[in-house]
Amino acid sequence: MTEPLAPGATIGILGGGQLGRMLSVAASRLGFRCHFYEPAAEPPAADVAHRVTTASYGDREALAAFAASVDVVTYEFENIPTAALDAIEALVPIRPNRRTLAVSQDRLTEKAFASELGLMTAPFAAVDDAVDLAEAMAEIGLPAILKTRRLGYDGKGQARIDQPEDAPAALAAMGGAPAIMEGFVSFTREISVIAARGLTGEVACYDPGLNVHRDGILRTTTVPAPLTTAQRTDAVLLAGRLLNALDYVGVMGVELFVTPRGLLVNEIAPRVHNSGHWTQNGCVIDQFEQHVRAIAGWPLGDGTRHSDIEMENLIGDDVDKVPALARDPAVAIHLYGKAEARPGRKMGHVNRRLGPASLQ
Repeated sequence: MTEPLAPGATIGILGGGQLGRMLSVAASRLGFRCHFYEPAAEPPAADVAHRVTTASYGDREALAAFAASVDVVTYEFENIPTAALDAIEALVPIRPNRRTLAVSQDRLTEKAFASELGLMTAPFAAVDDAVDLAEAMAEIGLPAILKTRRLGYDGKGQARIDQPEDAPAALAAMGGAPAIMEGFVSFTREISVIAARGLTGEVACYDPGLNVHRDGILRTTTVPAPLTTAQRTDAVLLAGRLLNALDYVGVMGVELFVTPRGLLVNEIAPRVHNSGHWTQNGCVIDQFEQHVRAIAGWPLGDGTRHSDIEMENLIGDDVDKVPALARDPAVAIHLYGKAEARPGRKMGHVNRRLGPASLQ
């Protein structure tokens, strides 16, 4: 068994956005230092970093120096070039593992993986050209969503097809990239489970949260989600199956649709997740500390919820509401240090305490 990292060790983090920033804050509480690798200058995480390497993912010399300076490497986003991961993994462990990245980086691979585990997903088909798209429409039916298989987030890289006449424009919107068509799912709500798995295989899950999106971007997550006891149990067990099948180490976000047929897997994210931000003020051990504990080989913390919480993203000009929000004693503010508020850009979030922990 790998020895746990001792305080004073350095954690390498690929990506310097807000998730990395919050990971660094959590790591510092446990006595760890964080070294970020980020191509962009002055990323949000730089404000709270021990060290930042500013270099491209194609710079093998910089990657090697980064890997040699840290004790373990993790990441705050999925779309890291394979060659960069190869260079790093030759020198230092990457957690979560490479297999998980390979699954999550490709929507088709992700859907197929879930299906192979016997989990339900939306109907799907690979689409590389107009012939594939016509066959997918005939098999799955309309309406449907055409998505790029790789990249794309917060509603980007997607086109809706309501009728056959929409197909050419949807295919053109993919820009020639390999795509996947997903059929619409009749669901009552979307939920997510933030789950963690440690180096020794122990699993800890947080309570499922109810997600509300607007324009393809998560607006709020509320806990507890309005679920039956059976649904809540099924969601947690499903997340655990995914973690174990991937031999996962770290925190994962699992997005699910609640349907009359049961829970459908929408997406997995092999990292700390926006819908888990509520844990910062709803639990003693939040998702960021839980991830650090897992990749460092520490025992996982207790994810029991002590408060009901609504997490709300501050998007674009929403950040102007901060002075008023600061006067609300039930609100905890988390800002990301971004200088410019742009439409659709996540500037921060707030966690609003709704009361002591309850079940619905």
